[in-house]
Amino acid sequence: MAKIKVGVIFGGKSGEHEVSRVSASYVINAIDKKKYTVKTIGITKKGEWLLYEGPVSDIANGRWEAKAKKDLKENPKHFAIQILGCGGKNLKNVIDFALPILHGPNGEDGTVQGLLELINIPYGGCGVLGCAVTMDKIVAKEIFANAGLPQTPYIALTSNQIGKKTVDEINKKLKYPLFVKPANMGSSVGITKVKDKKDLMAALKLAAKYDERLVVEQGVDCLEIETAIMGNDKLITGVPGEIVPAAEFYDYDAKYNNAESKTLVPAKISKEKQKEVLEMAKIAYKACGCSGFVRADFMLDKKTQKFYINEINAIPGFTSISMFPMMMQKKGLSYAEIIDKIIDYGYERYNAKNNR
Repeated sequence: MAKIKVGVIFGGKSGEHEVSRVSASYVINAIDKKKYTVKTIGITKKGEWLLYEGPVSDIANGRWEAKAKKDLKENPKHFAIQILGCGGKNLKNVIDFALPILHGPNGEDGTVQGLLELINIPYGGCGVLGCAVTMDKIVAKEIFANAGLPQTPYIALTSNQIGKKTVDEINKKLKYPLFVKPANMGSSVGITKVKDKKDLMAALKLAAKYDERLVVEQGVDCLEIETAIMGNDKLITGVPGEIVPAAEFYDYDAKYNNAESKTLVPAKISKEKQKEVLEMAKIAYKACGCSGFVRADFMLDKKTQKFYINEINAIPGFTSISMFPMMMQKKGLSYAEIIDKIIDYGYERYNAKNNR
């Protein structure tokens, strides 16, 4: 039986380009080579799609791009990728199945998923709807509210609303500390914890560098609890985990650069609390139209022991320190089995949609 040609798509036009490359390298190394032929497709920060044929290690360190461009120059018919009528090799003739390992805008937000739908290639992870609504924190919050999921107080705004009037409104309605975030970004990029109103304007301007839609959330003294969910109609959940950040919150540096940050699987919460947060995660998953796999993040108020939903990541990290694979591995799935299931769920959704 012929092996399935799986195209692992990495990089992308987002502030999480580098993290995506690292995640992809772990996925490529873990995937079962007896079942799948892996094709590696990189998207540069400028949005160029390049077929890469070289060492996996050069994906993580960034050297892949120079080789892919060199190969493209020497043999354009072989190494260029045709997507919608451009010159080069047609993507549908290169891969049978796409596995987007793209974090952030232009990859995790439904754009690439929509492209794959147009050219009729099955793919892993959430569909267009699930990716789009979970990527935008403001839209996701509205859906969470409709589903009856508790959230901390927040204010949504656009970058052109930044000014004294908005700052005064935030100070009137919310209590410090606050978290100021771009609505469409992940890996804690562009997020600031604000302890005092004198720092609020700078935090808003920083978030606006990454997105025109912003959200300001009221902070809570909490444990950061994460959950892993997989499936389409029937869901399986991983063992909940806990983040113990080295910094005041799990920002980009604490997440990827500070060895003092810790991840605990299972989380140090009771079995009852584990069950409670998993049920909330499944409600959020269904409400947002998710499929395939996601990581859903929660906050557990240390004083009241009440859970608040934070966000859903439609394409969670797959690095050595990423929580999604760790939580699923604690459930008993190997890294290769996790990838198998993601591919199976992708084909299941594709076949159902195409009535096969």
